[in-house]
Amino acid sequence: MAANNSPIPVTVLSGSLGAGKTTTLNHVLNTEQELNAAVVVNDMGEVNIDADLVERESALSQADEEVIELSNGCICCRLRGDMLDEVGQLADQRDFEYLLVESSGISEPIPVAQTFARGFEDASFDPTGIYELDTMVSVVDAHSFWQAFDSGEALTDDEVDPEGNRVPEEALMDQIEFCDVLLLNKCDLVPDDELDEIEDVLRALQPRAEIIRTEHGAVAPEQILDTDRFDFDRASQSAGWKQELQGGHHHEAAAEEHGVSSFVFEADRPFHPTRIESLFTDLPDGIIRAKGFFWSAGREDVAMGLDKAGQSVRAGPQGQWIATLPKDQQERYFAARPGIKDDWDDQWGDRGVQLVFIGREYDEETLVGRLDAALLTDDEMDDSWAQYPDPFGVDEQAELAIADD
Repeated sequence: MAANNSPIPVTVLSGSLGAGKTTTLNHVLNTEQELNAAVVVNDMGEVNIDADLVERESALSQADEEVIELSNGCICCRLRGDMLDEVGQLADQRDFEYLLVESSGISEPIPVAQTFARGFEDASFDPTGIYELDTMVSVVDAHSFWQAFDSGEALTDDEVDPEGNRVPEEALMDQIEFCDVLLLNKCDLVPDDELDEIEDVLRALQPRAEIIRTEHGAVAPEQILDTDRFDFDRASQSAGWKQELQGGHHHEAAAEEHGVSSFVFEADRPFHPTRIESLFTDLPDGIIRAKGFFWSAGREDVAMGLDKAGQSVRAGPQGQWIATLPKDQQERYFAARPGIKDDWDDQWGDRGVQLVFIGREYDEETLVGRLDAALLTDDEMDDSWAQYPDPFGVDEQAELAIADD
């Protein structure tokens, strides 16, 4: 634990609604008797039920400012500044040695990590040097995952936020892909062979994290406290789809045995916009994650992005091609990443297709054939692409397909 003159270590718990974050938090607080901790509990609703549960089931209290309640918003966006103000006041008192943060079910972990690791411009308190992010933990509901695999339903079931919106599967995927420790909770509700398969999928999505099976949130405190596992740069690059795009991800035999596989689709010509839009809305059910960028004929000005998380599929503008940048900016890219020039086309520059697909029990050969068929043919390459209808949004990605209610 932290000495009085050293940074206060921080563990952040993320996870979808009902995954078991609060149960895990209370288990750690009640198991580690020597833990001198303060707790921040974030809840999207106006009434912070989780903070009340922490008070009732542990020795901490809001009255003594050991439990900080942040409600009616998320610490990844609206409440980032509020969180820093609160933990800044805690740091002034310095009568605790560890900070535990439970984020809301729809919080994105990267902004929370950035807040502690790099500060936040809209807050007066700078946490760097005072707090030190130690471990990012994501709690996954094994039973919900199992049900989704078995029925083809959404990974987040029918959970909704206080405004009536479905909790996005993208948030769950972010929580899985950006963590140091992944707790697979409620394992008592899932057969062992199914747990093996779920683990393989999670490992494909997040190869770097330690995966720990738990029941009722019962994790050994030392597995998520003072682990010294957090590294922002490594965590940011550790998602399975990023490793695939970089050519550095290889599945173990056990993963292949359970039908978990991945591949990268690359091409140096554009997709026909309506053909690829049709394909994206009809991807195989077994594809759990798909991400990357693509070239859509007629939209040479912008790099298009694909983001599939569970049954949610989004596609549309996601940045610029290097070829569209001013020459001085291009040269900076070339200097930083010399390999870009190896695939540089004299006419089209870096425009192309690079998509990764991760899933289980899908027909890769058939999907690759469909992707090939969505590319422009040789004759279409000579057409006027302005005649093609454009199904994608002007400024940002849009939802193409979501799970049925």
